[in-house]
Amino acid sequence: MAPLLEVFVPDALWLRGYVVSLGGARINARMTVIKLRSGGIVIHSPCAFDESLTAEVAALGPVAAIIAPGNFHWLHVRSCQQAFPRAVTYICPGVEKRAKGLAFDAVLGDEAPALWAGELSQVCLQGARVMREVAFFHHASRTLILVDLVENVTAATPDTNWFLRFLFRATGMWNTPGPAPEYWLGWGDKALVRQCMMRILEWDFERVILSHGDIITRDARRLIAQAWGRILGCA
Repeated sequence: MAPLLEVFVPDALWLRGYVVSLGGARINARMTVIKLRSGGIVIHSPCAFDESLTAEVAALGPVAAIIAPGNFHWLHVRSCQQAFPRAVTYICPGVEKRAKGLAFDAVLGDEAPALWAGELSQVCLQGARVMREVAFFHHASRTLILVDLVENVTAATPDTNWFLRFLFRATGMWNTPGPAPEYWLGWGDKALVRQCMMRILEWDFERVILSHGDIITRDARRLIAQAWGRILGCA
């Protein structure tokens, strides 16, 4: 397995790719590791941990927190907890309903915990019936950190199979950043979704780390607004 990849600013952000298989589709995914000014480490959307990865992350600093940022992004939280049993676990609302028996310490909302307040801002996207997610903004690198709010699958995306590429072409998402298809399965409160997305777009981000597809490093705010255009009323 490849080592952690340091990105954007030194000694602050690292990525590790992994693979997810669901319903015959194979897609890439991404764990983000964040180092706070205190030296503490936050693990966002963890992948499965083995001894090698545990040692690599531990070398960066003491792991303070584990984040399950979406209600579809918790499968490897237990593995991460076993690797770092002293870390506090934060979950997106809805994870507790899907991950029966998963131990956690707090449910995330719009207010950042004291641990990362001032370094990471967050918005809990509400109003969608199927998917829930907490979006994060890393101030030091001006990076938006997402899991399913936007996916960006292209011919350059690694670890995808023919079925996944077929699905994305059929839904018009091939080479076009857009919300995960599950977001379109039903809206509970579209106006509330729009309000949350407008708050995210107020952040001064230059790039986007997403869980699925290619990282966005250019024209990021326009592409995110365009991806949610039908909801935001600016398509």
